[in-house]
Parts: sequence; C-alpha cells; structure tokens
Amino acid sequence: MLKYDVAVSVQTEYLAQQSMPSESRFVFAYHITITNCGSETVKLKSRHWIITNGNEKVQEVKGDGVVGEYPHLEAGESYHYTSGTIMDTVVGSMHGSYLFIADDGTEFEAPIRPFTLSVPNQVH
Repeated sequence: MLKYDVAVSVQTEYLAQQSMPSESRFVFAYHITITNCGSETVKLKSRHWIITNGNEKVQEVKGDGVVGEYPHLEAGESYHYTSGTIMDTVVGSMHGSYLFIADDGTEFEAPIRPFTLSVPNQVH
C-alpha cells in the first residue's frame, strides 16, 4: 500500500430541466467519489479543473476545497459530492487534479482523469 494514494471516480448527468438548448445552454452535474487508498490520513486543500467545450474552448477553474468543504479522509475512507457546470455545446470534457496534504505535512496531487459531458444521443 502506498502512503499517499487517492482514487477519484466520476459519474456525469445531463440536467435537461435546467438546460435551454435553443440558447446553447447545456447543464451537467458530476458526481465525484474521492477514496483514500493510501496509508496516511489526508485532507483535500484545493481543486484545479480544465473544462473544454465541443469547440475546444478551454476554461480553467481553481479554488479551495470542494463545494465549500475540505474533506479529511483516513485510510480507506471515501467522500462523495456533486457539483456542476454549464456549457454552450452539447458535448465537452473535464479533467484536473486535487491537491491534498497528508497529516505528516506532505503535499501531493491526485489526478482526475478526463471524462466526457454530453447530452444523451449526441455522441456515438
């Protein structure tokens, strides 16, 4: 077992009721699970997202914590949250990283692999 090892899984959801396709407004939720797979207790400090729409327009989002929280995870613990983004195209992608600090003072990044946001039946 690694000392510092955090796994991030993502599920996405298109929110049709909040979207307005006629105005190129497509709203997506993403459900995140962060699991501390390492042996050290860790605390999430910040996030860094790179959001790319279907026209290759890139937006960066950096900030402290996630949804106003700074989860503190012991070995084996998980934390779940939901957030969202608005795009002006029917498909896009996101990726990034979380910055953690272990209880021993070591800082490290946990990568968030790219995932797709798409209106149903738009990507084949």
